[in-house]
Amino acid sequence: MKKILVFGGTRFFGKKLVETLLEEGHDVTIATRGKTAHSFGEKVNQQIVDRTNKSDLASAFADTQWDIIYDNICYSPDDALAACEIFAGKTQKYVFTSTMSTYSDLGAELSEGEFDPYHYEIRYGGLNDFSYGEGKRLAEAVFFQKANFQVVAVRFPIVLGEDDYTRRLHFHIERTAEGKAISFLNMDARMSYILSDDASEFLKFAGFSEIVGAYNATSSGTYSLKELMEMIEGSVGKKAKIALVGDDESRSPFAVPKDWYMTQAKSIEAGFTCQPLESWLPDLIKTLSSQVK
Repeated sequence: MKKILVFGGTRFFGKKLVETLLEEGHDVTIATRGKTAHSFGEKVNQQIVDRTNKSDLASAFADTQWDIIYDNICYSPDDALAACEIFAGKTQKYVFTSTMSTYSDLGAELSEGEFDPYHYEIRYGGLNDFSYGEGKRLAEAVFFQKANFQVVAVRFPIVLGEDDYTRRLHFHIERTAEGKAISFLNMDARMSYILSDDASEFLKFAGFSEIVGAYNATSSGTYSLKELMEMIEGSVGKKAKIALVGDDESRSPFAVPKDWYMTQAKSIEAGFTCQPLESWLPDLIKTLSSQVK
């Protein structure tokens, strides 16, 4: 049994991670602001804390020790530095949920070496001082350059699932069913995705295995956005209204100008293989489509 702290464990893949850890009998504490109810009952410990308030964080975890810390909600270098300082000597391993957005140059088969956090110049600031991608790049740089504990940065692409609270895939299905326009930049662009089940399983793997450093966690295979919309049209039974010029309301969350997908070769070599895209995405589209009919 391991003693584990999870930041961001009340919804989506973070919730799935906590459920798995509890099923395996680990001593799990979730750190939350207390604004989102959890369904774990007395099986989990809960620490109410503001992740972005350094003094609050330091007070809450002053006299603690952990085998693994999972951090799904760090978005800035300031918050990363606070974690490095507060948890110095208090954990054996820190698993940081990062993103494919660390790769600022879009392209195909993006590998971990496309962004080097060990030599990236650190600039400090909070959540509102940087774009999402830059905040994550700087947070990785802080963890790998400043932490005295082992760190894994898990670079996820778009995470999808029935319980995706951002409803990115839902957006396309619902607007197709409702006959509303969806705007893209390039229908031929291909993107990476991962199922929320695989995302939670990879986080667990990252914590319990010997790996350290940055790792892509993504399904193999790609669909173009045109192919994705064709699958949605087939499931919904309606032709989508596609536009290449749109507004904020109609713009697809997947609107990218060119290919943007990663390779999972390094993760496979380390011992973890995500489910191939074709084994789950068509079924997920059918399931979500059945909910809007």
